Amino acid sequence: MDGHPDPRPHDRPAGRGPVDRRPARPVRPAAHRLPDAAARVGGAGRAGQPPLRRVGPDPARRRRRGPDGRLDPAAPRSRVSGSPLLDAVEVMDRLRSPGGCPWDAEQTHESLLQYLVEECYELYQAIEDGDRVAVREELGDVLLQVLFHARIAAEGPDPFTIDDVAADLVAKLVGRHPHVFAPSGIDTAETVDTAVKQEHRWEELKRAEKQRGSSVDGVATAQPAVALAAKLASRTSRAGLPVDLLPSGSGIGEQLFALAARAKLSGIDPEAELRTTARRFEADVRAAETAARDAGLDPHSLDEQAWRRFWPR
Repeated sequence: MDGHPDPRPHDRPAGRGPVDRRPARPVRPAAHRLPDAAARVGGAGRAGQPPLRRVGPDPARRRRRGPDGRLDPAAPRSRVSGSPLLDAVEVMDRLRSPGGCPWDAEQTHESLLQYLVEECYELYQAIEDGDRVAVREELGDVLLQVLFHARIAAEGPDPFTIDDVAADLVAKLVGRHPHVFAPSGIDTAETVDTAVKQEHRWEELKRAEKQRGSSVDGVATAQPAVALAAKLASRTSRAGLPVDLLPSGSGIGEQLFALAARAKLSGIDPEAELRTTARRFEADVRAAETAARDAGLDPHSLDEQAWRRFWPR
């Protein structure tokens, strides 16, 4: 799903990884994928807009080859230009402008929420599957959501643009890494040489920056329940909350929370563990149904004995 209706489904390569059961999914139309395709749409966009630059390999980034044809490992690499990102902003602007795409023009922050969630989960699954081709595509779909929301925000009350979003991000990254971005010759008297130290330093900087009044401020309560329980347990643990004050009891909710908290505090991501188990179970179900079908049975009418017979050993 890429936030646009897709009347032309095309199969994509199957996912690779520990659970190779990823179904083929539609790929978005070329006009939503290639900047030069959008540039060819007659009358689209604002009057007087310059044509889009053609996106292609950056010649400056090509590494030199030696006499034997091998890449020169010492050849310097230029800084990434970022020009395709500007093309993406231009495409989004044209789609949203008069003469662009009617569907894009009608969308709001609220109508796009479903796609934002879907794209993040699809990227999650692509990474989980180890599908590098899919990771590249899904990163683009997540980027589309960022561009889309920023373009909508530029039109509303108290407007801001994608430039404002990027500038705020740069300021945040620099501000949270003073040991990396301190001006040359200035000693920050700060040493952050491990990931653990960095996490603690981030929390200190975020508390000061956002003026948080609670250790659980900023925790997204809309995230999946297992991940939410784990995050709350992690945050309160850093604040020194005794473990015995975490939810406990005989109810299913309390037991699930306790299990998620125990996993998180032991350094295990309970959301990832549960997803892995769930996807393995899904693969086993599909394998059993396929085996039953190959044996001439209807997989939709299996009884307990048949399920046990065809269940993967």
